[in-house]
Amino acid sequence: MSEVEKLYEGKAKIVYATKDPDILLAYFKDDATAFNAQKRGQIQGKGEVNCQISAWLYQYLGEKGIPTHYIDQPEPTQMRVRAVKIIPLEVVVRNIAAGSLCRQTGLPLGQALTEPLVEFYLKNDELGDPLLTRDRIFALNIVTPGQLDRLKTLALEINQYLQEFFNACGITLVDFKLEFGLDRDQKLLLADEISPDTCRLWNRDESDPQKRVMDKDRFRLDLGQIEAAYQQVLQRVGETFTRQNAN
Repeated sequence: MSEVEKLYEGKAKIVYATKDPDILLAYFKDDATAFNAQKRGQIQGKGEVNCQISAWLYQYLGEKGIPTHYIDQPEPTQMRVRAVKIIPLEVVVRNIAAGSLCRQTGLPLGQALTEPLVEFYLKNDELGDPLLTRDRIFALNIVTPGQLDRLKTLALEINQYLQEFFNACGITLVDFKLEFGLDRDQKLLLADEISPDTCRLWNRDESDPQKRVMDKDRFRLDLGQIEAAYQQVLQRVGETFTRQNAN
């Protein structure tokens, strides 16, 4: 970690500057949080697992034409990325009712949605990351109407590609969170990570509503066997990525 200075430390990663101002180094931590950091703990090996899964999925999405901040993975827990100014929106895509969507709407857990649902949440822990309407986003002057439309278009494209990929892994992509940033040329890039921390993933070989969980819900809901679930996702994603790139 002698890559100059620490710029930022979040709940899951530390971001360092490098000698090139357009390139940053992200270090993935084993720390785990839930419920806006009200619950804290550690998942052994999580940083390495999430870094590797994210690297594979960024490469996969890049091959599909999705612009991302990913450059390479110099160490198991480190990722070199393009410097971006993160847009303070969490873009959530839902394919199946789960989590807060069930709590807030009464939809039953596991009900497939007729079409993917894209939601925008304000990145603000103090306010509890509230769900935003389109008009509230513009009132906060977070993005332009054109940028918001682009965010939704990209989110739906990413959802299509990730669903195809995870289906090949024998995993159902229930929902997931994305973050985006703007580079120095104001180009919109997919940023942050794509991992069991940011996706709700269900094992398609399991029908039991607890045993099928392969993501951070195992930590949130005290389901146990967290590390084993993350390792299973790592193995399946790695095998699918390797197989697809061999063809």
